[in-house]
Amino acid sequence: MINGAHVIIYSRDPEADRAFFRDTLGHQHVDAGHGWLIFRLPPAELALHPTDGEPAHELFLMCDDVEATMAELAAKGVEFTIPVTEERWGLRTALRLPGGGELGLYEPRHPVTI
Repeated sequence: MINGAHVIIYSRDPEADRAFFRDTLGHQHVDAGHGWLIFRLPPAELALHPTDGEPAHELFLMCDDVEATMAELAAKGVEFTIPVTEERWGLRTALRLPGGGELGLYEPRHPVTI
C-alpha cells in the first residue's frame, strides 16, 4: 500500500534552499546522510489537470490565509514573484526560493481533502 509521496525540487543552490525550508519555513527534517536533508511536508492532495502541451508538474504550498502568510514570510525576507491573483479555485501567489526556483502558494477556495 502506498503510504506517502516524496517530492524532489531541483535547485541551482540546494544548500540555500535546504536552509530556507529548515530555517525560514521551519519544516521538520532528518539528515539522510552527508547533509542531504529530507523535510516533512504538511498533508497534501493531488490534482490531475488536462494539457495540450507537454506534461508537467507543479508544487503549491497551501495556507488558510494567503495575505497573512505572505506578511509572515515577507518579514523573514521572502520575495514574492507575482502578486496575489484570484482564480476560480483560490487566491494564489508564488515565492522565490534562494536557489532561483519558484514555489506556488495558495489559499484554496474549493473543498479540500485535508
